[in-house]
Amino acid sequence: MTTSIAPDPQATTPSGAANDDGATRRRPSHPGSPPPRLERLAFGKDQPRWVRPSAFGLVIASAFLYLWNLTNSGYANSFYAAAVQAGTKDWTAWFFGSLDAGNAITVDKPPAAFWIPGLLGRLFGFNSFTMLLPEALVGVASVALMYAAVKRVSGPAAGLIAGGALAATPVAALMFRFNNPDAMLTFCLVLAAYMTVRAIEKAGWKWLAGAGAVIGLAFLTKMLQGMVIVPALGLAYLWAAPTTLRRRIVHLLGALGGIVVVAGAYILAFTLTPTSIRPYMAGSQTNSFLELTFGYNGFARIFGNRGGGRFAGGPGGAGDVGAAAGQSAFSGVFGGAAGGFPGGSGGGPGGASFGGSAGLLRMFGSSFGTEISWLLPAALILLVAGLWFTRRAVRTDRVRASLIVWGGWTLVTAAVFSFMTGTVHPYYAIALAPGIAGVVGIGAAELWRGRGYWPSRIVLAVTVLATSVWTAVLLGRDASWLPWLRVVIVVLGVLTVVGLLARFDRLRIGAVAVAVAALLAGGLGSTAFTVATAAVGHTGSIPTSGPSAEGGFGSGFGNRAGFGGFGGAGGPGGETATSSDLVALLQLTTTKWSAATNGSNSAAALELASNTNVIAMGGFSGSDPYPSLDEFKALVANGEVSYYVAGGGMGGGGFGGRGGSDTSAITQWVESNFKAITVGNTTVYKLVK
Repeated sequence: MTTSIAPDPQATTPSGAANDDGATRRRPSHPGSPPPRLERLAFGKDQPRWVRPSAFGLVIASAFLYLWNLTNSGYANSFYAAAVQAGTKDWTAWFFGSLDAGNAITVDKPPAAFWIPGLLGRLFGFNSFTMLLPEALVGVASVALMYAAVKRVSGPAAGLIAGGALAATPVAALMFRFNNPDAMLTFCLVLAAYMTVRAIEKAGWKWLAGAGAVIGLAFLTKMLQGMVIVPALGLAYLWAAPTTLRRRIVHLLGALGGIVVVAGAYILAFTLTPTSIRPYMAGSQTNSFLELTFGYNGFARIFGNRGGGRFAGGPGGAGDVGAAAGQSAFSGVFGGAAGGFPGGSGGGPGGASFGGSAGLLRMFGSSFGTEISWLLPAALILLVAGLWFTRRAVRTDRVRASLIVWGGWTLVTAAVFSFMTGTVHPYYAIALAPGIAGVVGIGAAELWRGRGYWPSRIVLAVTVLATSVWTAVLLGRDASWLPWLRVVIVVLGVLTVVGLLARFDRLRIGAVAVAVAALLAGGLGSTAFTVATAAVGHTGSIPTSGPSAEGGFGSGFGNRAGFGGFGGAGGPGGETATSSDLVALLQLTTTKWSAATNGSNSAAALELASNTNVIAMGGFSGSDPYPSLDEFKALVANGEVSYYVAGGGMGGGGFGGRGGSDTSAITQWVESNFKAITVGNTTVYKLVK
């Protein structure tokens, strides 16, 4: 049996079913005359007529938000766009996540996020739309799953609030319209949470094993970040599943088996594949998937320079600039060894980086605040209140179990992002959005249902007022953008508090007015900011939400090579600033690789512009030991590379540098043995006769 957070005799029917949102109330039926099929499809069965149309409306609104003018970001992050393009040309590149179809080197992430876009591009042609469509669709699916998971526990009104809160989170709109792996990661995590909620209902081991398998897929999307919510899911099932402790433990072991099977199968395939027929694992020093997992993308992210020797620091992957393996050319230039680059490991006091200084308030700071924190105060208040009000409920209480799922998700994820001293970027916060949305949906609906109980009413009033004031603070960080909206939101918050404390909600029309005011006070600001985010294009490696197009590295910084800056999308539609002469030259080549250049972003820019294969020497950071000088000499001797393109952006040693020791040695060898020519404004060396 499920216990409401704050039981209120005035707000429930004699049977104990809630009547404020109609979660369990039956629609009148006529004996012997079932509803027509169309009517049943439109309104459902045994539920109020508003439920299904409102759910459809939520999904349609989310689809419009995420799909509308989807290609305004062009190729978005060109680093990952090049990997998708490569996957449309070659199955090995698709399976391993190669940056180029010649399979020289991978991107610095597992490949799962690129599989669906790669397949779609193979079927319908690679372009901005086929690449970004899967991102938008998994966003819509995430909102729908959010609604379904919360509705099962606290009714359709709670589901609508939760789904709407996720959809109207600015960083969600940013990432569900972008090609970083975070969209796929978030979908996997929401799906796993939904399956766990289903498993808790009847101790369903199959649902729990399925959740484990999905977490395994999340691992293959963004490695250890896909595991962050596992403690919350496991604790909720261990606490609340209606079966014996022994069976709960066995079921959890089965879920762990699901993780191992899915993630382990790919790791085994990667490890057993001869290095001669697969690409080099970018971000590692030993061509190792596991090294990438626990080093560059693991402990180095969490602990910075303390994360483990050569794995900690330096400029990192395109979506995650920082934490590169090994010493980079930036070491000692921007603040210290292997991590001194701004945003890299140990980028400043207190772990300062692209996400601001590490600490308890990072999620509310200037970097993360407008991305994710709009409803974070409300979620924290409602989580504490919810756990307090359900403290005497039976062990199997589903409301409390769901609060553990979504609340644990929120607390663990926020703690990791807040205190990690390695590389952290504001867009990571999309992984926090579902947890916040789930707590807010359940907490708000349950407390509203029990608002006749004065502590519930007080908590609701405090929550709405705190949310409206914090929303005004966030909107005030850009004082020139809709300044009147801040005043409206605070006024709505005050009116809601007055309505709750004065009990205007006792009358039906008063209840509707107070509910509408509360929803607007809590959600109008974030919704407006989310719509503004979707309305503009975002490119580069470090996109941020908001009414102006911003993209960090890769969106406008040029370099001496004259193409792509930091791998960005500097031209119309996200195309890079590669010279037409250089593009034409590369398109005339017939070798396996048209060129080699320093760094993945520079290589990606050339690949997208010319639709040819380009070797990214040194990976993204320039410090990956691939190719070695001997390997590169062999490629040239075999006539497999036509040109060496000098310069390069991030990953080519930074601002015109030479990168790591291997790329530096190759550059010196090329300059000593081949004649330089100028193509457009780029220095090029012809390597074939």
